[in-house]
Amino acid sequence: MKIIRFLSDDHRILYGRYETDQPDCARIIVGDIFHDFHVTREQAKIKRFLPPVQPSNILALGLSYRRHAEETEMAVPDYPILFMKATSSVIGHQEPILLPAAGPEKVDYEAELAVVIGKSAKNLKIPDAMACVLGYTCANDVSARDWQLEKQKGQWIRGKSFDTFCPLGPWIVTKDEIVHPDRLQIRTILNDDDILQDSNTANMIHNIAAIISFLSQSMTLLPGTVVLTGTPEGVGFTRQPPVFLKAGDRITVEIEDIGRLINPVIREQQPLS
Repeated sequence: MKIIRFLSDDHRILYGRYETDQPDCARIIVGDIFHDFHVTREQAKIKRFLPPVQPSNILALGLSYRRHAEETEMAVPDYPILFMKATSSVIGHQEPILLPAAGPEKVDYEAELAVVIGKSAKNLKIPDAMACVLGYTCANDVSARDWQLEKQKGQWIRGKSFDTFCPLGPWIVTKDEIVHPDRLQIRTILNDDDILQDSNTANMIHNIAAIISFLSQSMTLLPGTVVLTGTPEGVGFTRQPPVFLKAGDRITVEIEDIGRLINPVIREQQPLS
């Protein structure tokens, strides 16, 4: 099932079941998607996609792919490297990424498979880890590399948490429809034709069950937690010459069996005071 969160044409914020053969409408979901819900027969027109979940936490991993660690000239980690992104950074499909006034010149893309946690979990063993998963969505871990790597070396959160720096969507695909999340093709496409990242989640150092188990040993994974599982090689700041997002760009994260998350790029208008 594809679960979307959307603004209807009569200005209601709704959850719905998205059907690809009716791309302008969704069947309304009633109830709590993390507990009891059902899909009604009532349809509503989609005016605007919203982030498919309002995260309780955003847990993000760094250096999850060996070749990405190598391109950044960083050591391959023994354990997943964890950082967090502000929940205020979340936007949905087709919403614009803002190049922030505080650092518009070195904004980078990172295609990532996002796992949406469906029920509370703590201290999970690897064989039991997938039981807490609701589903999967596409994510773009947008990053201001000047803040991440130059101005605040070793402290990633600010450079990762500017407003609009966590696009999610377009929908959550429930886990029953994705049998092998560790074998999904993942790509980043700039301006519809320039493929910048092209890999597979099979290339991750730690598989998804191991990641969830590891995270649950540190904290309770709450319903609505979004886990960004890391990005493959091909990010902008490692390229020669570097490729950073600029106003007028259109950046797409494409993941097999999920879909395409597309966001235009504009410059933040609010001046620094």
